[in-house]
Amino acid sequence: MTDHADHAPGLSVSLRENAPIPLDLAFSVRPGEVFALVGPSGSGKSTTLRSIAGLYRPQSGRITSANDCWLDTASKHYVAANRRRIGLVFQSYALFPHLDALANVTEAMGDRPRSERHDAAMALLARVHLDGLENRLPRQISGGQQQRVAVARALARRPDVLLLDEPFAAVDRMTRTSLQRELIGLRADLDMPVVLVTHDLDEAARLADRIGVLVAGKLLQTGNVADVMQHPVCPTVARIIGLPNILTGIVTQTADGIDWNGQILHTDAILPLPGTNISFCLRPDALDIDPKGTIPVTIMERTVLGAICEIRLAVQDDILTLHVPLRDHDRSDYAPGTVTNLAIPAHAIHVMANDG
Repeated sequence: MTDHADHAPGLSVSLRENAPIPLDLAFSVRPGEVFALVGPSGSGKSTTLRSIAGLYRPQSGRITSANDCWLDTASKHYVAANRRRIGLVFQSYALFPHLDALANVTEAMGDRPRSERHDAAMALLARVHLDGLENRLPRQISGGQQQRVAVARALARRPDVLLLDEPFAAVDRMTRTSLQRELIGLRADLDMPVVLVTHDLDEAARLADRIGVLVAGKLLQTGNVADVMQHPVCPTVARIIGLPNILTGIVTQTADGIDWNGQILHTDAILPLPGTNISFCLRPDALDIDPKGTIPVTIMERTVLGAICEIRLAVQDDILTLHVPLRDHDRSDYAPGTVTNLAIPAHAIHVMANDG
């Protein structure tokens, strides 16, 4: 799916190849914007990041940063990785084990006068809350602290583009939340495009302005986080972002509803021609268990997930998921084995394109 921000200033990426790693994507990132690539393992996320960094050379493509062209296969133009102003943060930190935190950061300052490096590196370490740890070796600090050193080192290059490759995957949940919060704080000062690769949708939602859903090397959808989460373009995207209740049906002859296993669902969505097979999903927070509803259901199980109670319902051969705010939850109404009815409001139905 084409990104409508392709011509914005900042970073612009277009990559194509059939093998060894299929790629067919294009996107751009504005200065100060965080763009997250999400998708399953093997979808091409890290290869895309490595292509931007100059660590992988795709068969066809063009990559520009502001007024600099880093790759243009049509004109056989290629800028080596060490000549691209890139800050890259790896999942594995990739620190020099024999150098302390200060030396790891100053190593990235080769373009600055030696007289400036110490103070600049100390300022960056303070910026990531590592004051007093500048003389510690990587093995002498925690994983979260090592990742802070890695972020400081990436910023030490005064990069035009910051690339984050699963940056917080190797730390525990509490540390990950803290690091995410610190990155959010840093964002106010980062006037550069940031590309984040992550398999964690919650992380993408927390950190990114826009996300791109990448599957088998293709960007199936890009957009702001809320729009992609609420309006997936196809069942594959819906599954990747974790939406339940993905179903198929047939447009009714009156073209104002969906025939779902003999049940007629009325929707406000624009529908294709009568008789067309379509995919749709039912928003779990918009469904309503109601004795006056028209669809018979049997409650299968009930699970409390934080502030939400998740109810699983059997509807003929399908299993649906319903989310009820815990404050509205009444155990007597949702006991497993209860036979009741379900109401599906028109706004609960999101119609999608079929996969492929």
